[in-house]
Amino acid sequence: MTSPRPCPICKKPRKEAFAPFCSQRCRDRDLAQWFNDGYAVPGPPASPDDIVRGEDSD
Repeated sequence: MTSPRPCPICKKPRKEAFAPFCSQRCRDRDLAQWFNDGYAVPGPPASPDDIVRGEDSD
């Protein structure tokens, strides 16, 4: 039997209430990483002309 995966932030055992994290603190740290562009999805850079701002753009 394999052991459960640890918390991705601090490596402590994860808790079901905060899965996949061990606590609210680690969950909040992960969310802050997303808000502050700490994580990124790999891909080619987008030029500003490729970004659609609204429905009025043609």
